[in-house]
Amino acid sequence: KDELRLRLSPEYSRAIMDTARRQFGDGVTVWLFGSRVVDARRGGDIDLLVDVPHPIENKPREAARFAAALQSQLGDQKIDVVIDDHRNPLSIHEVARQEGLELKCRVT
Repeated sequence: KDELRLRLSPEYSRAIMDTARRQFGDGVTVWLFGSRVVDARRGGDIDLLVDVPHPIENKPREAARFAAALQSQLGDQKIDVVIDDHRNPLSIHEVARQEGLELKCRVT
C-alpha cells in the first residue's frame, strides 16, 4: 500500500468522516478505494466503503442518503458508497480494504 496516495483533499476527507459519524455513529470507519487511490490516474469517482459496527436494515437506502449528504457538501461529485455491516460479506468489501486507504480524519 505504500505506493497508494490519497487523492482527496483534507477538506473532503474531513467532510466524509464527519458525515459518516453523524449518520452511522462514532464506531464507523471509511475506506477510499478505486481510482482515487491510484496516483497516476486523474479524476474519477469517489468510491467509499463505510464499515459500521452495527446492523443496517436498508443498506441501499442508507448508502444513497450518505452519498446525497456528501454531494450537498462537496458539490457535483460522483460518489459511490458500499456499506459493510458484517452480516453479508461481499468480495467488494475485502477488495476495498486491501486496495484502498482508510480515512483517518478526526471529528471537528
